[in-house]
Amino acid sequence: MSKIQRGVSLYSFQEELFLGTMSVEDCIAFGSSIGAKGIEILPEQNMPEFPNLSDADVARWQDMLDRHGAHFTCYDMFLDTKLRKDRPMSDAEQVESIVRDIKLANRLGIRNMRVLVFVRPDILAACVPYAEQYDVHLGVEVHAPWHLEHAWILRTIDEADRLNTRHLGILPDMGIFMKHYPPAFRARFERQGARPEVTQFIVDSHEAKIMAEYTIYEVAVKMGGNKAEVAMAETLRHAPYANPKRIGNYAPYFRHIQAKFYEMDEDCTDPSIAYDEVIPELVKCGWEGTLSSEYEGNRWIQDVHPVDSREQVRRQHVMFERLIDQAEAAFGAKETV
Repeated sequence: MSKIQRGVSLYSFQEELFLGTMSVEDCIAFGSSIGAKGIEILPEQNMPEFPNLSDADVARWQDMLDRHGAHFTCYDMFLDTKLRKDRPMSDAEQVESIVRDIKLANRLGIRNMRVLVFVRPDILAACVPYAEQYDVHLGVEVHAPWHLEHAWILRTIDEADRLNTRHLGILPDMGIFMKHYPPAFRARFERQGARPEVTQFIVDSHEAKIMAEYTIYEVAVKMGGNKAEVAMAETLRHAPYANPKRIGNYAPYFRHIQAKFYEMDEDCTDPSIAYDEVIPELVKCGWEGTLSSEYEGNRWIQDVHPVDSREQVRRQHVMFERLIDQAEAAFGAKETV
């Protein structure tokens, strides 16, 4: 049986949290109710006490999780290198900030930390002794337009190998597996004035995996694209389709996945991101970790109808269960042949 766990990032409920229609506890309770018991938290956004949590504060958070049968899975850290008013943060100050987060993650019982992609590998190397001491894995977010085999990402992997550590690696964002252009994106641009024939050209270009810059040039110059059309073409820079079959090669370097999605159809399928190709590869290689829902479709539909993040997350977890079960059955059958 697969050891893949299911969870949800509180970022998925950004619309409801901003509007005040859900509390953080509501989000945790909902996640647990659909089997997404692993909670990915953004302390700077979700914890009013951050960064100065007392022992009583930590106990209150643990009590909240316990009430709903949930647990923390990942700590999303942020590093503002321009934090100082008169100058950028020094290397030592960056290390100090990350170490502060490592210690807090440990106090909260969290063993995975999402590291923003721009943090330099040498800065992270200086943090590794603390990550090892407090047992927190530093996972550099592999976020579009980066991908698993991007030179910058490979630098972090090389650094982890050089240090021979299991506490430094990566954390894939599933947005890197965008096989089809999201219908919600196209619809929003058309509402902003993009012509259907131009949006179809952009969708077809993405489907053919034509380099983004070529499509942008065609739309902006040859097709006389308007503002919405050029903006749509420019989204292709952040719409890569990495090879799902390669994810198993990098599985030893990550323990958590941000399961990015923009929309789920009524039949609980994702029209854009290739989960039907990625999840079998994860099951096949025996990956152990958490698929953590990260819904970001709210901003593409909020101009036309209310956002229902709960329903979107629920549908994604129906898909997760189905795909994991199918992959387990397929690979289990092969093993018994």
